[in-house]
Amino acid sequence: MRMVLGYDGAAYNGWARQPNVTGVQQLVEEALETLIRRLVRVFVAGRTDAGVHARHQVVHFDLTEEEYLGLPRNSDLEPGPALLRRINGLLGQQQGAVWVHEVDRAAEGFDARFSALARRYSYRIADGIHRWDPLSRQLTMWYREDIDIDLLNAEAKTVIGRHDFLSFCKPKPRATTIRTLQEFEFSRAEDGNIVVHLKADAFCHNMVRSLIGAALRVASGREKPGFLAERLALMVRDSKSILAHPHPLVLEEVYYPDDDELAARAALTRARRDVSQTDSLKSLD
Repeated sequence: MRMVLGYDGAAYNGWARQPNVTGVQQLVEEALETLIRRLVRVFVAGRTDAGVHARHQVVHFDLTEEEYLGLPRNSDLEPGPALLRRINGLLGQQQGAVWVHEVDRAAEGFDARFSALARRYSYRIADGIHRWDPLSRQLTMWYREDIDIDLLNAEAKTVIGRHDFLSFCKPKPRATTIRTLQEFEFSRAEDGNIVVHLKADAFCHNMVRSLIGAALRVASGREKPGFLAERLALMVRDSKSILAHPHPLVLEEVYYPDDDELAARAALTRARRDVSQTDSLKSLD
């Protein structure tokens, strides 16, 4: 099954199920367990940290054929729409903080994480106190000074491409920090606020917030232009590795290939991860 959902990250301690706190994964799995009458594990396209939101997060999970065909119960709905209605009925107890947009049988070979081609995030900044709006503060970073977006776009261009982003990631054991950053752009929205868009084949832990945090150090004058490229080359995490606030960050979209390419994409992604974990980069190209 393939599910697309959105959530207000401020209400939860990130995506992942964890002890003693509530993550979005726990809520989704508990709703499915109520409907299917057994524990159903869900697998996500990309985990989000505490406070980070998602507009179109993607997950997959497995049902038996009998469970799938039994989803409509006594209704005239097809199994997918029936599950959509029923799971949103349960998640409605979260007062709209989690909402499922789509759910249906996945194409053959689909894997929410490994079949993905890219992920795109957005980040909103209200620069200058004349742009601060208390009604949007939960989705916007307040920055006291006006920002030169031409300066930051010039900085952003220096890290576009395939690199080892160790300086901008919190690495996990045996995991690669090599990513292909496809887009990194600052622009003005109609309301005058800055919207940052970042797109990559995948993002490692804290990568988006670290890139934006580094760019804002240049905006503030604490670092000179060329700082992002310098940090990228140094491949070090230190006191200059500053994370931007999590609450303006939104996972906007996850991109997938055509249905007939899903399984091949998943196999290729797994192979790349396996190679990187042995510190061999030759086969990654």
